[in-house]
Amino acid sequence: MAASTLVAGDYDAIIGAIKKSWPNCETLAVVCDSNGSKGALAALTGAAGGMKLIVVDVKGPQDMGKAIGTLSSRKPDAVLLLAGDRIAGDGSSAATFLIQRMAAIKVPTAATTEAGVKQGAALGIGPGTGGKLLANAKVSAVAGVTVPAGATAL
Repeated sequence: MAASTLVAGDYDAIIGAIKKSWPNCETLAVVCDSNGSKGALAALTGAAGGMKLIVVDVKGPQDMGKAIGTLSSRKPDAVLLLAGDRIAGDGSSAATFLIQRMAAIKVPTAATTEAGVKQGAALGIGPGTGGKLLANAKVSAVAGVTVPAGATAL
């Protein structure tokens, strides 16, 4: 699984972009199968220094409604997709559901892949973007955040 090979450096760019683009972002949420994404969560925790991390554990797509409820009540400042997660990773229908519901309550989503941005994440940079900062202007507008200067709009 790709997520198990990630290191903290793979999340440094997205965490830096989140902090620069959304300076008031102090709480970051992740929805994932926490057992299957242990390596990615450890890498993200190492990179997210100073930010509060909320992990919402899901075991299957049937858990996404409950995850949205948890996030709606906890209202994180942003949500980060874990690219290799088997439930809510980039490209999954669960990630699409998550992105749409979070944008509706003005919580932007970020990703480390181009696929995540094309799917609707407001911001993306990392191993899966070739190091380029990408933005989804339409979703950014819905979520109420600005597209960072220098980002390539998708």
